[in-house]
Amino acid sequence: MTRSRLTTMAVAALTATLMAGTASAQSVCGRMGGDLIFALEARVPGLDQHASNSSATRNVAMNVFETLITRDEQMNPVLELAESLDVAPDGMTYTFRLRQGVLFHNGKVMTSADVAASFDRYRRLGVDRSILEPVDRWETPDANTFVLRMKEARPTFVEQLSAFTVPVVIIPAENAGAAAQQLPVVGTGPFQLEEFRADSHVKLRRYAGYKPDTRHQGITGFGGNKQACVDTVTFRMMTEPAARTAALEVGEIQGVEDVPVTSQRRLAGNNQIRLTRLETFTMNVTYPNWSAPPTDNPKVRQAILAAMDFEEIMEAASEGQYKLNMGFQFPGMNYYSEAGKQFLNQKNPAKARQLLQEAGYKGEKVVLMTNREFPYMYNTSLVMAEQLKAAGINAELLVLDWPAALQKSINDTQGWNFFYTGWITVIALGGPQTMRQMAPPNAVYKPATPDAEFVTHFQALSSGRTLDERKAAFARAQERALDQVMAIPFGAMPKVQAVRANVENFKSYYIPRMSGVWIRG
Repeated sequence: MTRSRLTTMAVAALTATLMAGTASAQSVCGRMGGDLIFALEARVPGLDQHASNSSATRNVAMNVFETLITRDEQMNPVLELAESLDVAPDGMTYTFRLRQGVLFHNGKVMTSADVAASFDRYRRLGVDRSILEPVDRWETPDANTFVLRMKEARPTFVEQLSAFTVPVVIIPAENAGAAAQQLPVVGTGPFQLEEFRADSHVKLRRYAGYKPDTRHQGITGFGGNKQACVDTVTFRMMTEPAARTAALEVGEIQGVEDVPVTSQRRLAGNNQIRLTRLETFTMNVTYPNWSAPPTDNPKVRQAILAAMDFEEIMEAASEGQYKLNMGFQFPGMNYYSEAGKQFLNQKNPAKARQLLQEAGYKGEKVVLMTNREFPYMYNTSLVMAEQLKAAGINAELLVLDWPAALQKSINDTQGWNFFYTGWITVIALGGPQTMRQMAPPNAVYKPATPDAEFVTHFQALSSGRTLDERKAAFARAQERALDQVMAIPFGAMPKVQAVRANVENFKSYYIPRMSGVWIRG
């Protein structure tokens, strides 16, 4: 597989000759200066991109850190810190040439030694480190070259490496020994960290030493020609929806990550505010803990799934703005399948009671771990709890703040039975990345022993030579995941974001991208 063939396979921008010339800051930024204040709907648990899959982390950190390869606006892989990528014809060697003159925020020039150290750390503690499972080793033949040697050819490897849910961001080699959540916030992005106050705000400042990627006219996805137009960006953690909306209306802040349904009609009539609606943005998901009783019993999990009315849950979660979804991809996506749909939205308490009896269920507590910072998660847990109780299940809520709930779901195998979240980038990145959430070594459902049948299907999905082979494997993996209740996809919800009318060039995406955004004077 040559570099030119990769390009024809929609691996966009994988040569050093995409675009000639140098784009000036003025060509991207209509105005320089000012402080942009943007409200987030949840608290930021930290900025360690290797060790956190929180969207709140990603919202901030993706403006600070960069990767070798990421995704463009259409979700195709696109080079970022790499100048070029060559793949050997047998698929066993990936050679990255690095862009030269890229500086870290501490003023150090990035070299292949930093890339290797970043991959070392990710293999040690990265949340999605299974993407490196087919890699045997990496080499640094010179300061500007980074080589991956594979154990086996993996047709989906570029797709996996370019995923941005928990990306392999490049950090200075001297920081690679940092423990999880203790990483110094030093990257190569257009913004650098100025201040992080827990539960309050994160402030970023334009990095004067940033080297834009002039192969592009502007930003594309998470890559492209990223330039900081404003002096600073302040991300305020405003977990109360009404407070976010009020602050936007009076001009206290310039943008919000989420506009609640109850405020959308009013704000739409305000000519000082622009709304943007992204359809099928979030998959409302809960997943069980296979390591804690009683959800270590498959029949208990199947009873819980049988008991639930998804429409009632989604109505409460989204205030009526939802679409039921028969799987882990949205209609129209390459990997969309309805395999296993018979397990979803069963609304069958009688079947649930029969399964509980077969399981030998004796009224043990089923702890639903949730939070109030994301109202849709909290409302989902409330309705689910009542539906489970109606089927004879002793459901109980455990309400924590979002960072605490997320960390407990990652680090603890006891004390909870279901965790609530939203899969956003996990879905957008495509079928293989979605199924990776349920694959070892970091399966979200915390299995003492991974499900062997699912692992077989996932391996076929990862190694299939053609798209048709991979789609068939995805369908088999999805059906097994739903049958065994590895995760429950309730349905899809839109996202409405908003900025003040004087904020120019803000384009809604899977995170609030602050590059190329300016404030009109």
